[in-house]
Amino acid sequence: MFMNEISVFFPTYNEEGSIKNTVLKASEVLKKNFNLWEIIIVNDGSKDKTREIVEKLKKEDPRIKIINHKENKGYGASLQTGFYNCRYDWIAFTDSDGQFDFSEIDQFINKQYETNADLVIGYYKKRRVSKFKIITSKMWELSVAILFGLRVKDIDCGFKLISKKVIDKIPRLESERGAFISSEFLIKSKKAGFTIVEIPVTHLPRIEGKGTGRDIKVIINSFKDLFKLWRKL
Repeated sequence: MFMNEISVFFPTYNEEGSIKNTVLKASEVLKKNFNLWEIIIVNDGSKDKTREIVEKLKKEDPRIKIINHKENKGYGASLQTGFYNCRYDWIAFTDSDGQFDFSEIDQFINKQYETNADLVIGYYKKRRVSKFKIITSKMWELSVAILFGLRVKDIDCGFKLISKKVIDKIPRLESERGAFISSEFLIKSKKAGFTIVEIPVTHLPRIEGKGTGRDIKVIINSFKDLFKLWRKL
């Protein structure tokens, strides 16, 4: 491992069945490999026992923190909260549902060391989601490539390692829509001249809880946002 410090955050909504295991697994990896670290749970207005569970974990280890949204704002807003509240030089985030193996963070770090990249972003070896999500993702990636020249294997993969200087330099993120925030972030990072490399990651079946799905209205509005950003940039 070649990094001394890292902030890790998990955007979270109604994950009482998986959040404890996700946090504990991540903390074990961090304890072994970093001198300075923190875990931030961005609790996006959960209505189950997510907050209660994390508060208990926080009492056991002060490096575990929680930021609560009073109401559900969406994945984009959760990413913004995570990005702008991390304190260390490197930032990593994954989904909180246990579908990623956080121990693979060492592969991200090795890739960054080999390439000196500013962003190391994951792409799924095999994605454990519906065919509808896969098809809409490919349509989205094609649109982003045509409009902005951003060509990556998976824009929306929820496992990324980012230098904090990227967050500090690029224009503030605006989208609160999950289908758009990752694209906005990568587009602005590329435009600012930061280097992006990709790495394959394992995607595990969901064991607990239920995904929020992908609403057709959200998809349509996200495409509208994409064209607005294209006109702006």
